[in-house]
Amino acid sequence: MKFDVVVIGGGLVGASLLAALRHTGLKLAIIEAKPPIPLPGDDNWDSRIYAISPGSAEFLQKIGVWQQLPHKRLAPVYKMQVHGDDQTSRLEFSAYESGVPELAFIAENRELQHAIWDRLTAADRHVHIFCPAQCAAIEWHHSHAEITLTDGVCLQASLVVGADGVNSWVREQAGIRSERQPYFQTGVVANFETEYSHHHTAYQWFRRDGILALLPLPDKRVSIVWSANQLKAEALLGLSDDALAEQVALASNHTLGKLSLITKATGFPLSAVRVKSLVKPGVVLIGDAAHGIHPLAGQGVNLGLRDARELALLLEQFAGLGSGGGYRILQHYARHRKQDIAAMQWVTDGLQKLFDSEQATLIRLRNLGFEMTNRIPLLKNTLMQHALN
Repeated sequence: MKFDVVVIGGGLVGASLLAALRHTGLKLAIIEAKPPIPLPGDDNWDSRIYAISPGSAEFLQKIGVWQQLPHKRLAPVYKMQVHGDDQTSRLEFSAYESGVPELAFIAENRELQHAIWDRLTAADRHVHIFCPAQCAAIEWHHSHAEITLTDGVCLQASLVVGADGVNSWVREQAGIRSERQPYFQTGVVANFETEYSHHHTAYQWFRRDGILALLPLPDKRVSIVWSANQLKAEALLGLSDDALAEQVALASNHTLGKLSLITKATGFPLSAVRVKSLVKPGVVLIGDAAHGIHPLAGQGVNLGLRDARELALLLEQFAGLGSGGGYRILQHYARHRKQDIAAMQWVTDGLQKLFDSEQATLIRLRNLGFEMTNRIPLLKNTLMQHALN
């Protein structure tokens, strides 16, 4: 079977790329090992959530995904408060001051996955879906790549898109070098009911024992991401439900009152990933296969969706890039994305290192930086504009 574009990896970023291309006339295919997790028939909440930027929401709207999400499962963010570790310094952002309706939307991973896969299955004449399916081998030729699945099916692709995550098989098979920098932290995630309303405000505390974020869910609910050192994370994950709720309430200065756990806590290791190149002849990397950043800014998924958005525009403009994946055009894509990716990696990595330091001078400087930035509206808006894209 011959295709113009084969995406390997059916997560949010890879699937959104094909949803954006489904009406271009290109022959498209996607290979994914696991179908989306079935939606529960109750009011349970997914502990894996995303802060979707307005720019990403606009992209998802354009490809027919955003409007499929149940509004009762979405929470707009109108304000954000970021606290230093001295209990007094604070940085505040608001949608009103930034001249936008909202700063972000908090959405569940599984709801997004189902909405986007519904678009793909509805476009079955345009998108060939191999799921569940796994790749066994890939051979690179001058004009195409030949992908063999474990069941023996063989696909030919003018362009292979690696969207298969941080441990990308495509990246390895293409011989693209990567560097992983562990943060020696674990991201602890869980959902809680709150005593007080969050008023659609996202909170973040840069603490000595890690970075705690409270993200608003609909009604009196929040999702947390606590980026903690490994010992602290193990202690948090070993607590009872009530003890964990009390720890989070205490760490957040009881801003939202008493908390009650509604989704079991889980953890995932944190690291930065940098790749030598985003492209090679006939292959391009997007999403976590192309970059990994610290979750402190909540921008990882938006960075990946910008990959998909820009690549979709390029593929549509140049009709799939032609035989061999149009390497010169792919290089143009790589140059265009490099600045955005490097800037986000620099900011998130720099902040993580700054607030992980115990040096007294750095502690004073970083808290002073919070206060100074908060007093300069132009600087605050400049910082926010990038996150809105």
